[in-house]
Amino acid sequence: MTEKTCAACDCQLDANPIRVKVGGKTVEVCCEECATALNEAGASAAGVSED
Repeated sequence: MTEKTCAACDCQLDANPIRVKVGGKTVEVCCEECATALNEAGASAAGVSED
């Protein structure tokens, strides 16, 4: 069985990962901090302006 890791920091995921939608894909992360980081990265990559 393959170990699942966080999409943001590569830490091993536990039994209840947090699912985040980024660029139309759903990824799993280990904590809210990583979820926020991915959301911010996804928004800037998509060219979303926060004016």
